[in-house]
Formats: sequence, structure tokens, C-alpha cells
Amino acid sequence: MKLLWSKFSPMFRRFLISYLIILMIPQIAGYASYRASIDAARASSIENSLKSLNLGKEIIERNLLQVEAFTRQLAINQDLYRLIADPKPLDVYNVYGIGRMQRSLSMYSSTNEYLSHFFIYIPNYNVIITPTTVYYRPEHYYAANALEGMTYEQWSANILKKPHFNEMIPLRNYKREISNNVITTVPAITFLQSLPLNSFNKPQATIGVLINEDKMANLTQHIVDQYGGWTLVRDAEGNVIFSRGIAQAEAQRLAKNHNSAARQVQPIEGGRLLLSIESGQNGWSYMAGIPEKALMTNADQIKQVTLAFTVATLVLGLAFGLVLAYRNSAPIYKLLSVFREQTNEPTGKRRNEYDFLASHIHHLIANNHSLENALNEQIPLLRDGFIKRMLTGEFYTTRELEAISCQTQISLQNTQGMTGLLKVNGYASLDSEEIIQELGVAKLIVRQTITDWNAEVLLTDWGTDQIAFICPFSDQPLKQSMHHCEFELERLRELIYKDYRISTTIGTGAAYEVWNDVGRSFDEAKQAMEYAIHCGADQLIKFEDTLKENEMYYYPIESEQRLLNTVKAGEVQEALRILDHLFVRNFEERELSYEMVQQFIMELKGTYLKLDESKIKLDDSFTNEYKSCVASIQSTDSIHALRGKFKRLTEEMCTEVVKKRSSTHADTVQEIMSYIERNYGDANLTIYRIAEYMGKSEKFISQLFKEHTGENLSDYVERIRINAASGLLRESGQTIDEIALTTGYNSAHSFRRAFKRVRGISPSVFRKMDNQSG
Repeated sequence: MKLLWSKFSPMFRRFLISYLIILMIPQIAGYASYRASIDAARASSIENSLKSLNLGKEIIERNLLQVEAFTRQLAINQDLYRLIADPKPLDVYNVYGIGRMQRSLSMYSSTNEYLSHFFIYIPNYNVIITPTTVYYRPEHYYAANALEGMTYEQWSANILKKPHFNEMIPLRNYKREISNNVITTVPAITFLQSLPLNSFNKPQATIGVLINEDKMANLTQHIVDQYGGWTLVRDAEGNVIFSRGIAQAEAQRLAKNHNSAARQVQPIEGGRLLLSIESGQNGWSYMAGIPEKALMTNADQIKQVTLAFTVATLVLGLAFGLVLAYRNSAPIYKLLSVFREQTNEPTGKRRNEYDFLASHIHHLIANNHSLENALNEQIPLLRDGFIKRMLTGEFYTTRELEAISCQTQISLQNTQGMTGLLKVNGYASLDSEEIIQELGVAKLIVRQTITDWNAEVLLTDWGTDQIAFICPFSDQPLKQSMHHCEFELERLRELIYKDYRISTTIGTGAAYEVWNDVGRSFDEAKQAMEYAIHCGADQLIKFEDTLKENEMYYYPIESEQRLLNTVKAGEVQEALRILDHLFVRNFEERELSYEMVQQFIMELKGTYLKLDESKIKLDDSFTNEYKSCVASIQSTDSIHALRGKFKRLTEEMCTEVVKKRSSTHADTVQEIMSYIERNYGDANLTIYRIAEYMGKSEKFISQLFKEHTGENLSDYVERIRINAASGLLRESGQTIDEIALTTGYNSAHSFRRAFKRVRGISPSVFRKMDNQSG
């Protein structure tokens, strides 16, 4: 061991010290991260608890919003509207209407678990309707669903006859009949809403939704199960909505003493943290009390794991440092011994070992001519492999392409060019050594001839009797360079045959404009060569020549669907573009037989006949004329005539569609105006009410009215009201307040502001000026 230490002590110590320094750096950083992890674990536990509490809050609020949406849906329910709007029902019981309403309610109970039990009270008939039955006496319903601590008279006065607007009664027990004569007590929150929605005095109907406490409280139960804490939800007045894991008295105390402006996380008695979230929707407070020990469970685990891991890494790191220091220093020492033996360096002379090795290795490489020759011999193989990879499209990034091109000494200065395949004909069967040698000579002659013509052309063997090439273009226009290259290739083909009697066939692809597109161009060149071999041609075949003979016409179902949809929408320019594309693909890029032309025209006529079968209600005169025009199209017409006829059909149909749509919209706008003129005195006449009457969305009628009149719908309503008010100010003796109510304003103040906004003066000044002029 002493001998080993004396041999490697300088270098061995350097490696070992370096490894120990590297080992200590992550240990120091690990301690800092350990402290941060403890704090992060606590913060993470709190954050997860807040997220869980917030998730429960969001689900509860979303379900409550759905309950509110349910009441708004009932507010516009036509069956319910007829029941509550009839002031003196002819049929005292109206069994059919009430039964129909009850059946329509049955589907709502499955849409939201909060809607499992609700009722609708209709004073007109003194009846309560639930999803399962109808109570023709409210006292019968109350007998099966009584609220604890409330008599029927109190329940009737405070629940049925009193107006409510999104009112929530805190948690109370109610008795509910779950089967015949079986009554159970269930804690529930009661949601109340009067109809119509803007009822402020005597409601025409009352909706009550009884929400089971468990359906809300279960959303926060996992916090109690996970940490052993408690959860509590209270309303804005400090009433307990529901609680879990805490005594009722303690829950009420916390609910009363809770400060809504306090922090989200704050310590409380008993070694607990109080987490609270305030709802911006209804003012509820969602609270959870979690023991701090439960939050630090993860932190304790981190502490134990970190300590064990630190000790283990120190021991293993020291052992690996000793082993690696020996393994890495021993080869360098041996290498130094070899160089010193070759250079006869005195043993007593000491200098930096790495500088010593670097100088001698550099000298060795610089003088190693055999190594340089071996590297140079590899360049042709690298060039050949590079060209093949470009032809097969294996390069996906320009950086990779440029890096390998520099290694193979191939210039990529010109980014445009064309690719092709040259086949030496007459060597289909290579069954003798003489034929193989003859083919090799022929390919060598061809390669040399092409290189003599243009040294920048990249060549590589492709198969036994074919040569692939890439011909870069100069800075001339692409089309001109393409024609020049094809002309020169044809000339070279003829020259090879004339001088050496070697028959060749050339297939070329379309030009490429970037180097990454060489693979696509070469695929086209291979298709051109296959076409040439199939035809037995011994000439230059371009890829575009293979596209001119095609037995099938082009009319995919996607093109037909796009053409139908654009015409139905009245988009004439897009429809004409699709039509032109079909004619180009079938009559310019293909040479269709007469039978294929007939089938294509018949398919196209069928498409245009489908337009007549669409949901667009066209005039009978136009429909008959349109069908006649389609029937008059014959496949014997010239291509120019066919294109013109289909173009005219497209333009006429699009024009008719636009005209029909404009006429329909004009009728709709006129109906809106008539409705406003009849009902402008209704203070509840809003865009929502107009849209409800028209059976369309608010956004649609607003945009439609603006497009046809140039005036906003709300401005038009206001103008009609002010015009009517102006007439009353001139001709009647009504007061300003009376005219305001007559013309649909809730107060004289809002009427005066609107009148001044439209007329520029107040109503009183307008009346005075009119009297003076009279």
C-alpha cells in the first residue's frame, strides 16, 4: 500500500480532494433545501387543505347556482306561467294543467342532487306540486314535510305567502315521509324563490328547494377524515349552515365570533390552525380547523428520510471517491510512464502531467500521416451516405443538415434544385461477372459525363443499374433553371448514347426550394422512373407527365360537402373557388375518358339538385327555373361551357339565398318593432322579454336589429317611449310622474334623465315651450 501511495500520491490526492469537495457541495445545499422543505411541507399541507376547502366551496356554489338557474327556468316555463297567470281559473282544480306541470317537474330532480326534493306553491289553486305528487291542500304537504319548531300557520305565513328572492333558511330539521306512514327527521337547508322573479309584494308562486345537509357536508368530509379536524360553513348573518367533526354549541360559538376580514390562516386554541374562505357569491364563510401536528406529518417524514439519506450518501460518497481516485489516476500514471520511456525524460524532472501529455499527443497526431490518409479515405463514403440520407428525407432540421455537410465538404449554398434517377438500360439480368463489370464501366462513364457537365451535381449509386443525382440551380428564376436543367440532361443522354452506345432513361421530380424538400422531389423522380419503365421509354420522363393519364375523375365527398355548405351560406366567392378547383383537377391535370366526364358531370348535377332539397324555402318560380337549368346541362357541352353554366347556377343560388335571408330578417325586424310599439308602456319590456317573445336569443335579435336599422334595440325602445311621452306632454294634462309610469319608466327621475338624453331638454321645459308656441 505504501508503494502504491508513493507512486500515485500527487495525482491520487488531486482526484480525491476534488471528489470530496464535489461531495460536500450537495450536502451543504441539501441542508439548506432540507430547511426549505420543512417550511414548504407545512405550507403545502396548508395550501392543499385550502384547495380542498375551496374545491368543496366551488362545488357547493355551483350546485346552488344550478338551483337558482332551475328557478329561472321555471320562471319562463309556459305551463307554470299559465297556472299562475290565471286570476280566476274556470276549473277550480285544473287537474290536467296541474298534472302536466307535475310531470314536467319529474325530470328536474335528476339534473342536480340538490333538486332531489322541492315544491312549488301556486296560490291560484292553493296547491303544492312536487316531482312525485300533487297536494291539493298545503296542510297535507306540511304534515309529511314539517319544519322543526314551526307550526303550519307560521310555515304558511313565512314560507308560502311571504315574497322571497334567492332566500336561504339556515340548517333546520324537517320531517319527511320516505314511504307510506314512515316519517324520518332530516337536517336541511331551505332555498326559497318567489315568482315572478321580480315579485316584491304578493308572490304569484313560491318555489322551495330542501337541500339535505349531507349532500353539502360530504364535500368537506375528507378534510375531517384526513386530518382529524372539523369543518364549518356559516352564512353572512353568522348562522351555521352545516358542520362536521365539531359539537353544535362550539360550531355556533365559532360562527358568531368569526371575523370575515381576518386572514385565511390563523392559529386558534387547542393547537389548531383555522382555515377560512369567504364566498363572493352569497357571503358564506367556509372554515376548517386542522391540528398543526397533522400538518407536520409530512415534514417529520422528510426529516427522517433526509437524515438517513445524508449519512448514507456521505459513506458511499467517500468510498466511491477513494475507488474513483485510484481508477482515474492509475491509467494516467501508466500513460505518463510510457511517454517518459519514449522521450527518455529524467525521472527527477517534475512538471504538470496534463501539459506533458497534451504536448506529446499533439505532436503525435500532427506527424501521423497514416491517420490523416485513413480519414481522407472515409470522406467519399461519408459523402455517399450523406447524399442518400438527403434523398430519403432523413434530415428534419437545417442545423443537422449543415453540420454533416461541413463534415463531408459538400456545399449547400444553392437551396433550389431538382432530383432525378438515371437508369442504364439493358442490364436487367446480371448473371455473369463480365456483365457486372460492363455495367460498372457504363455507370462510371455516365457519372463522369455528368460531372464534366456540372461538377456541383451530387451523384450516388441507387440499386444495381441506376444512379441518383441532385442538381442544384443557379440564382436564375426557378422555372427557367428547371427547363435548362431538363434540356441539358436530355442532351447528355443523347451524347452518352452517341459516343458510347449506352441507352439510358431519366426520371425527374418537381423542383425543390429548400434542402429539406429533397426527399419529396426524389419520391416524385422514382414515380417518374417507374412510369418510364412501365411504358418502356428510353427518354427523359418528368413527374408531371405521369399525372396526365388518370382513369378516375376527382370529386371527393369532402369537396362536395364544402360546396353545398358554402352555397347554402350564400358565400359565392368561396363556392366559385371550390368549383374552379374541381374543374382544374379534372380537366387540366387529368385526361378523362368520355365516360368519366359523363359521370363527373352527373355527380356535379346531383350536388346542385341537392341544394333544391335543402331547408332553404325558395320561391316556386325560382325552384322550377333552377331545376330546368340543371337539367339543361349536358356532358356533350364544351368544358368552357360547362364551367360557365355551373358558375351561373352557383351565383344565382347564392343570390337567392342571400335575398331570402334578407327578406326573412326584415319581417323579423318589423315584428319586433310592432311588439315594442304595442308594449312600450310595460316597465318590464327588456331585450330579454323581446327575445323571449320572438323565440330567439338576445344576441341574435340585437345584432339583427342593428344590421337592418342602424340603431341599437335599447335606443329604439327608448325613442318610442320618449315619442309617446312627448305626445302626452303636448296633448294631455297628466303630471310628469303619471306620464313616466304610462310610458314604461319605473320612476319620474329615470324618465327625466331619458327624456333629456333624447330631446336635450327636461320634460317640464318641453311642455312649457310647447304651450308657449301654441
